[in-house]
Amino acid sequence: MKKLTLILTTIAFSIATAHSQTQNTSNDIGKLKLVAQLNIRPGNVTVSKYGRIFSTIHPLGGNSLQLVEITGTKSFVPFPNNSYQKFGKPASNDKLDSPLGLVFDSHDHLWAIDMGLELGQTRLWCFDIHNKKVIKKITLPENIAPKGSFIQDLVVDDQNGWAYLADINNPGIIAVNLKTKEARRFSNHPSLQAENIDMIIDGKTAYFNGKPLRVGIDPITLSADNQTLYYGAMSGNTWYEVPTRPFREGLNDSLISSMIKVNGKKPLCDGATTATSGNHYFTDLQGHAISKLSSDGTLSTLIQDENKLLWPDGIHFGPNQWLYISTNQLNTTPAFTGQKDEGHPPYYILKVFTGENGVSGR
Repeated sequence: MKKLTLILTTIAFSIATAHSQTQNTSNDIGKLKLVAQLNIRPGNVTVSKYGRIFSTIHPLGGNSLQLVEITGTKSFVPFPNNSYQKFGKPASNDKLDSPLGLVFDSHDHLWAIDMGLELGQTRLWCFDIHNKKVIKKITLPENIAPKGSFIQDLVVDDQNGWAYLADINNPGIIAVNLKTKEARRFSNHPSLQAENIDMIIDGKTAYFNGKPLRVGIDPITLSADNQTLYYGAMSGNTWYEVPTRPFREGLNDSLISSMIKVNGKKPLCDGATTATSGNHYFTDLQGHAISKLSSDGTLSTLIQDENKLLWPDGIHFGPNQWLYISTNQLNTTPAFTGQKDEGHPPYYILKVFTGENGVSGR
């Protein structure tokens, strides 16, 4: 009976969410709405074609859960079930360890990149959300993802059968052939590195492990036709682009380097996504905002909220032109403060109406 009740609750929440998404016009662009408020820190959030909402739980938050489905404004359930969560136990190969990046592909399959911070192995998981089964699990070899990597964001091109991942600790792009499970790493390029910019939030410089925060490549997105990869450093104001074909065809790093271009300007951000129009959306960490980089090069603010957009982390498009946002006050965790956790729940899943559509896998 409990299982049936949970299923019905999930369905009802999805239907209500989808219904609320159909009532908007261009006059509603920039409107922010509450989806869920949580007592644990969400990592990245993503939404299925029919409105089911999923979130990783940020590993810096010190929680025992790793991946959940949001079932109501104040409720969630472990996904795919309890057996895949650590619940404070040691990491193992059959459980999720420290997943962060999360996307849906065009077949509505859920992909998660598991950084393996405790296990020491980075794994790419793919789930069928309807039967709650693992479809694919790819363990990256040590020469591609050595222990200590922080591979935390991904995009999936299921049309060509590739995934692209961003590594913060050893700044680089990892391209994974989803059919052969082979991977290659692209690194040692200036565009992947942090710029020498302090992150100042509410008048305070952000520190990480006792030093001013400097984070390299973080958000990564794909164009609607899968032909262009976009990326940028968290600690940086530059948004880059590079063709995906050289990765798929195994061209060398020198040739890939020669094809990298500046796409435009961006805020210091932890998350980004790209619309079908070619417009880009970013989380603005310093401004408690979501920014938009239009295809004509104009950078503007879509929405700002100093009360709810406290470290907006991940963003992904859901159905009907809504952009979903996870906020987690990450700068208040012990890794940033060097002392105790200064965060104050609730942490939020929010959505903002954009007036345009996103693409699965982005």
